[in-house]
Amino acid sequence: MASLFDLTGKVALVTGGNNGIGLGMADGLAAHGATVVIWGTNDERNAEATAKLRTHGGEVRSAQIDVSDEAAVAKGVADIIAEFGRLDQAIANAGISISRKGLFDISVEDFRRIEDVNIHGVLFTLREAARHMVERYRAGDGGGSLVAISSTSAIHGAARNEHYAATKGAVVAMARAMAVELARYGISVNSVLPGWTRSGLTAGLQEWDKFTDPPKVEERAYDDGVASYKARAAAIKAAPGGVNSAAPLLAFELGGEILLGIISAVAFA
Repeated sequence: MASLFDLTGKVALVTGGNNGIGLGMADGLAAHGATVVIWGTNDERNAEATAKLRTHGGEVRSAQIDVSDEAAVAKGVADIIAEFGRLDQAIANAGISISRKGLFDISVEDFRRIEDVNIHGVLFTLREAARHMVERYRAGDGGGSLVAISSTSAIHGAARNEHYAATKGAVVAMARAMAVELARYGISVNSVLPGWTRSGLTAGLQEWDKFTDPPKVEERAYDDGVASYKARAAAIKAAPGGVNSAAPLLAFELGGEILLGIISAVAFA
């Protein structure tokens, strides 16, 4: 079983990888031997996360990149390939939320800003990674894994969060479309739908009784996004020996793990 999760020689990118869920997944990848590149917009957090990930003994890099900037994303991926020669997995995790009192307080500007990061950023990241993976396939070195981080708000009613939920629903649809288009190149595409997670994104909500009341904290809360299942989810999707599929959804609820559709462990061919 150890070899199933051996990611030695694989290169993975995690956007928003300096905190929360992204750092949890980056940690899982690094723990299983992958070379890990994290992107974030905060240099101090990038440095702290890089130091943590390096304790696993592998190569780790970070870059300050805004995923809503298409040119910056293209350059960032090109830099990874220039240094390491390949990119085997891209996890589009970077996202933002804009808190509002209710539906009538959400502005068009709010929608546009959140779409720039949560939809366009996912598209730019996965598309640029896929471009490299397709080129490798045509050169006889196929395979790769793309992961889009959505949210359970994509499938549940998210009151006062219509703008955020809309973007996360779009991410699921995008991943399904990419999975069908890219399967011929040996590239798997999956979306992951986390529920409430303690991270920087939810810092302002962590005193809310719905977030903190038992048994949620004792049995269900996932501190700092580094719960083992999140780390293992990243490693499974990066591991050799998995099966390809058309964008299965993996949803994490407060109450545990819910499987939506067919969930697969995705191969790095």
